Amino acid sequence: MPRIKLITEKDQIPAERHAEYDEIVGVLGRVGGPFGILMYSPGLAEMVCKTGAQVRLKSTLTMVERELAVLSVCREKDAAYEWGGHVETARKAGMREEAIEAMRHGGDTSGLEPDERDIINYTRQLLRTNRVEPDLFDALMGRHDTRWLVELTATIGQYQYIAAINNAFGMEARAEGDQLPVPAATSR
Repeated sequence: MPRIKLITEKDQIPAERHAEYDEIVGVLGRVGGPFGILMYSPGLAEMVCKTGAQVRLKSTLTMVERELAVLSVCREKDAAYEWGGHVETARKAGMREEAIEAMRHGGDTSGLEPDERDIINYTRQLLRTNRVEPDLFDALMGRHDTRWLVELTATIGQYQYIAAINNAFGMEARAEGDQLPVPAATSR
């Protein structure tokens, strides 16, 4: 259960903030999840929503590439709330189960396809060490372009931000969603 009451209805905020609420509903269809928390800071939810929409809807990453980054962040940050929803999105986009399982268990990526392996490892390196090894960076740059790599990194940053909000405020995994195993942090 969240540590605070989520703001999910327009009548929970003053009239002067209704446009912000409507903006989020226009993009996401509702105000919920981390946005129910972010609404406590006037303007913040709207800005995060706009950044997220840019990352999700205007990026050159394919859906599978984006979801590889998102799920990798979820695993690294033990973000069970986001994991559940995004696994289903990833499967619908065509992500291979081998990649999902490698992320779920923090496992070996050497048997994955090059982009699966490299996106997962890029995310892991960035979140674990705050850097990316030159060989990995160069491999991704060689298969893609600068814009793609900027957008991959921005996606990682966006979902790290969302994971921090959800985890700090106690957002729990949806019972009907795919479950993330015991926190990876305990095994590192």
